[in-house]
Amino acid sequence: MTTHVRDATPDDAAACAAIYAPYTTDTAITFELTPPDTQEMARRITAAQRHHAWLVLEEDDQVLGYAYGGPFRARAAYAWSCEVSVYLDPHHRGSGRGRALYRALLPALAARGMHTAVACMTLPNDPSLALHRAMGFTTVGTMHRVGHKHDAWHDVAWAEIDLTALTP
Repeated sequence: MTTHVRDATPDDAAACAAIYAPYTTDTAITFELTPPDTQEMARRITAAQRHHAWLVLEEDDQVLGYAYGGPFRARAAYAWSCEVSVYLDPHHRGSGRGRALYRALLPALAARGMHTAVACMTLPNDPSLALHRAMGFTTVGTMHRVGHKHDAWHDVAWAEIDLTALTP
């Protein structure tokens, strides 16, 4: 089995959309309600690649997960902070592949001048909290009842990591 992480291209949009769709329809892990189609996912990949990064993890030429960084907030003073996310094919969660994606993504973002990466996690989500802790993120707070999905209110936890130590 050959596993590697590489930069995503718009050609990966269908695979990324397929991985993401069950998170939008079946969980509150993302607050997005409608799965993006391949064209929208290709647009997102292209946008992320301009200033941040979007990576995919492949095994035997099949995309099993992806991770990306994007703007944290729109105002200019936030330009060196980014928000990050990791999504894996649901059959591969807890396999160490999320760590592999972050081990590649975080230095790539640092190399592009990012100072801080921020992650937002819908609660409860012990696997995501554990992944972020294992990668060195520090939980900085919880916002209560900020998202409503599947007829329920959801809290979110915020975590951050200083990327400056990863700068080459």
